[in-house]
Amino acid sequence: MTQAITHVTPEQQLDLYRYMLLDRIVEDTMTKLFRQNKIVGGLYSSLGQEAISVGTTYALEKRDWIAPMIRNIGGLLVKGVRPRDIFTQHMARYTSPTLGKDGTSHFGDLKDLHIVSPISMLGDLIPVMTGVAMAGRYLGQNIVALTWIGDGGTSTGAFHEGLNLAAQQRAPLLLVIENNQWAYSTPVSRQVPIEHLADRAKAYGVRAFIVDGNEVEAVFTTAREAVQLCRAGQGPVVLEAKTMRMRGHAQHDPAEYVPKEMFDYWKRRDPIESYEKRLSASGVLTAKKKSEILAGINAVVQEDLAFAENSPFPPPELAESAIYCDGPLPIEPQWQRPFAEVTPPRSSVKSEWSVPGNGEFQQDAIEGAGAASTAPAEPAAPVGARSRSFGTVPESPGRDGNVSGRVRHAKGARKPMRGRK
Repeated sequence: MTQAITHVTPEQQLDLYRYMLLDRIVEDTMTKLFRQNKIVGGLYSSLGQEAISVGTTYALEKRDWIAPMIRNIGGLLVKGVRPRDIFTQHMARYTSPTLGKDGTSHFGDLKDLHIVSPISMLGDLIPVMTGVAMAGRYLGQNIVALTWIGDGGTSTGAFHEGLNLAAQQRAPLLLVIENNQWAYSTPVSRQVPIEHLADRAKAYGVRAFIVDGNEVEAVFTTAREAVQLCRAGQGPVVLEAKTMRMRGHAQHDPAEYVPKEMFDYWKRRDPIESYEKRLSASGVLTAKKKSEILAGINAVVQEDLAFAENSPFPPPELAESAIYCDGPLPIEPQWQRPFAEVTPPRSSVKSEWSVPGNGEFQQDAIEGAGAASTAPAEPAAPVGARSRSFGTVPESPGRDGNVSGRVRHAKGARKPMRGRK
């Protein structure tokens, strides 16, 4: 078992604050562009969810990989994507990462930043990133792969197939469930018969954590522990972050189906405002430092916005280029282990297997499993009787707004595999 590191340095605290603030200012700028009819595709806000994308990605190392979804711009910024790339991409300009061929968030960077492009079909990134994680292990890179999924996406077949594969292969995959209470207009309670989506990891023997998604340090330190586990060969790990989607599904959705009192409750728990107050009270964020951070962000955003608005649209002839792959892509495996380790005879394994008890039917085990499956879906105490609190979370209005102020392991942490030679 790895030893969790809960300490966050003042430098890290300011980084987390800066990235969350950058995320919000970039998205606020894009909202204005959308209303000016300068964004050609859809726009999906992460307002109120910034702590999740920023906190989880910040827990990674440069060598690690991410696969973002539509509300993970904060993760892109932490990874090193420039605001101008985000602006030009959504404005379909020729200077964008896709040369203006895509008007939303479908772009990545496989070579330098290790970003896999989003896939619109929910859940499909999970088996893809399981493959990335397995490939990195095969090549000896000791990487961790991270992707996100919404509460509604946990009901897709790809979610379960991908998580099952990751579990069986012990893939170093961190899967973050952003439980923002709504799958478009459907509340969580009408989607699933359980309260904690992290409990879905039980079926695959996967370790899971539940965290307050509006507390960026809680997200960061828990994700950091999960990354440590994955890198130590104890993956995959599921992390459910409970939060709230503070806008509609997209800019066109007024979210009139959300109770006003629910918005009011979560607005009081804004992740940036609450963290700013905390850092100011501790003396880490002085008025001077806050002014410097804000000025630096505004300067970058305004410069990159001007670049995007002055960038041309793609030329017409570009439409007929790069439709089909013309040949092998210039991609070579980056080996960081002796090639001989994964080639015969050293890699040869006899296909001989043992089955404990020959698969005998055991009534006591079946009854125990049945009792466990009908128990209330309450997260268990952390492994090793460890309990970490990140502050008290006030009472929430109803089941769909329920949040735990404590980081806990969900039940079902996997046991050592038996019967395999």
